[in-house]
Amino acid sequence: MIKTGEQHLASLRDGREIYLDGERVADVTVHPAYRGAVASIGHMFDFQSAPENRELMTFETETGTRANRIWQLPASYDELVVRRKGLEAWTELHAGFMGRAPDHVASCISGMFMGLDVFEAYDPARAKALADYYRHARDNDLYLTYVIINPQADRSKSAAQQADPYLTAGVVDRDAAGLTIRGAKMLATGGIMANEVFVTCIQPLQAGDEKYALSFAIPMNTKGLKILSRKSYEAAAPSVFDNPLASRFDENDAVLYFDDVKVPWDRVFIADNIEMCQKQFHATPAHVYQNYQAQIRLAVKLRFLVGIAHRTAEINGIVGFPQVREMLGQLSAEASMVDAFVVAMETKGLQRGRYFVPDRQMLYAAQTLTQQLYAKVINTLRELAGGGMIMLPSSVKDFGNPEIAGLIGKTQQSPAAGAVDRVKFYKMAWDAVGSEFASRHAQYEMFYAGATFVTKGHAFRTYDWKAATALLDRMLSSYDLADELAAQANPPSRAVA
Repeated sequence: MIKTGEQHLASLRDGREIYLDGERVADVTVHPAYRGAVASIGHMFDFQSAPENRELMTFETETGTRANRIWQLPASYDELVVRRKGLEAWTELHAGFMGRAPDHVASCISGMFMGLDVFEAYDPARAKALADYYRHARDNDLYLTYVIINPQADRSKSAAQQADPYLTAGVVDRDAAGLTIRGAKMLATGGIMANEVFVTCIQPLQAGDEKYALSFAIPMNTKGLKILSRKSYEAAAPSVFDNPLASRFDENDAVLYFDDVKVPWDRVFIADNIEMCQKQFHATPAHVYQNYQAQIRLAVKLRFLVGIAHRTAEINGIVGFPQVREMLGQLSAEASMVDAFVVAMETKGLQRGRYFVPDRQMLYAAQTLTQQLYAKVINTLRELAGGGMIMLPSSVKDFGNPEIAGLIGKTQQSPAAGAVDRVKFYKMAWDAVGSEFASRHAQYEMFYAGATFVTKGHAFRTYDWKAATALLDRMLSSYDLADELAAQANPPSRAVA
């Protein structure tokens, strides 16, 4: 099935328990804290279901039906590239500001399915549950979020050592029907508008943490599942003109609390196995596919930010300044580097049985460098804009007052745009760079892939150190101290002129 936007919005009116500002939210599709972001997701589903986007956004499954390319399992380099083009087109609808749009967790589950042999070696029943779930999510065009991080609490202690043994979501009971889960997980980014949530732990667990070593998926309206929303930036951005990004792309983040939630066995992929919690990501293509998607998204986002940089220079009449062209050249090189990393992941990819998997080394190199890059790009945009992003009309209402509108026309001048267009642009730039929404994105891009020591650790483990040291050793072996001393003792004779 290929959903439309209206079908997705209808699926969210399911009685889920969302709490914001001390109250339960009745309907996210109309609530002022969420409706803009929900409508943006609806627009994504409308885009994928449009007849003219059929080949771009969908593929034919083994049953003869069509599904979104986010669920495609590429069998070759060419299929991987075709899939990526679909993801790029979808991402351009939100300029990369929705980090947990439907393509992210779908990429993770698809990667897990590609490594089904790992699950079969662990437990055939759990492998069947995963395979059935992949097809269920794909064939019903589900939007999934995930919670894979434990509450921070006392980071010096393991999950089992916390004062409350059910601070972190863990098994409190089990029977023939399934598991009963109690405790919390974070950060359910996009959870308020997703259909289901994938629950597991990507952080290393210790001996004694077995009851937290879980992997399962359930609907967001499951009885006992409470969604504790963070502050909504959209709620403080009622005007699209004043906050064009926050008003439409605040995907939200939430803590999920499992208040004795029943999870049936056919939705459980791992139970009580610490080793498998890591293997599901790293012994299968899951971690590669989900983060390959994230780099595609970031490449689009950087393209958008570089566009802001160039337009800023045009608006201010400084695009011809040598020092400005140098700054723009640096930004363009950095954005191109991320594009190149995506291409390198594809061209250096390897066959894993039936499936083609992007290159891990290129992926983790990209993650390590882009974690450092985002803040640098944002600071460059600030430097280019100066006070232009700050000295703007207070709100769109100023244009409704003829006297103030006249003054705006005089004071918001630009050699490249009229006053309205200048204000419109700088409102967009501020929302991307300096607003509270933008600040959340700076934090998100720093940590979505894990702390920097995590990404650097992945880069260390996947780099071809043998090739590097072999090259060094070949060069060292090309000369010898004894030969050098002999040459010094017996210098070649010099011909007399």
